[in-house]
Amino acid sequence: MSGEATTLPEIPRLPELYRDAVGLAVRRKLGRTAGPTTLPDACHLVTGVRADPGALTRFQHLLGAAVRDQLPSAYVHTLAFPVAMSVLARADFPLPLLGMVHLSNEVHQERQLGASEELDVAAHAEDLRPHAAGTQVDVVTEVSVSGERLWTGRSVYLARGVRLGRADSGGSARAEPRAEFTAPVPTGRWRLDAGTGCRYAAVSGDWNPIHLSGPTAKVLGMKGTIAHGMYLAARMVDQAVPAPAGALSWRIDFAAPVLLPGTVTTSFSRVPYGDGERVGVTGWSSKRNRPHFTGWVSTAVGISS
Repeated sequence: MSGEATTLPEIPRLPELYRDAVGLAVRRKLGRTAGPTTLPDACHLVTGVRADPGALTRFQHLLGAAVRDQLPSAYVHTLAFPVAMSVLARADFPLPLLGMVHLSNEVHQERQLGASEELDVAAHAEDLRPHAAGTQVDVVTEVSVSGERLWTGRSVYLARGVRLGRADSGGSARAEPRAEFTAPVPTGRWRLDAGTGCRYAAVSGDWNPIHLSGPTAKVLGMKGTIAHGMYLAARMVDQAVPAPAGALSWRIDFAAPVLLPGTVTTSFSRVPYGDGERVGVTGWSSKRNRPHFTGWVSTAVGISS
């Protein structure tokens, strides 16, 4: 982990983080608080985290998954998410928290985590760099049990329209030419209604306004309400490996937001991979022939990509 760890007394409350982010954004806009251009050398740590059984069950029900006494890999992200967001909500963090968009997530998990285990969660940000649409940053989260790191996640976020002198020092990144999309053979469809974002917010605690309503999403630069990236990731991982028994790795790259309501056509393809199996996943809009995300889920041990 980067920097000296700051131990927080408990898991931060996301609504309070978002409220503070609004206040900070207003002060910066009014010129009362100068915005930094470099990342803080800081790591936030919360020890002794336990899953709430009721919240876990609601999460599993939302995905249509079986209720088990293990933590779904994406639910571990949900538990750790407020710690990661507390780093992004710092006054010395250079990018605005509200409206930030997921570009990708990658997770490597050494074993399954029991619902009653006590977790230590640490998070920091690194690799501030330009993007064709603004500035991006990596947020690295580690979850340990009794000093052993068992779950590591790397999330890439984009602040649209934000240009930082330090991030642009080597010149603004240019957009890569978009490759023509060829849809694979579909294996299913996810039909998401207008309330999907609010229901996922209720079980995850992620009340980012871009996921809640059209007007609030448009204020923050979206075309309308969009589905949570981690909701899509959680469904992908659960459908690919419904009952993992050991190590698990997965990655999801987001290409275009899923507007709510909407339909995602999916394709899951399974191949042997090392000592396990790898499931390739694509989700796209059949109407527009445009990808929403691509990803993979692997049960192989010791293979990182």
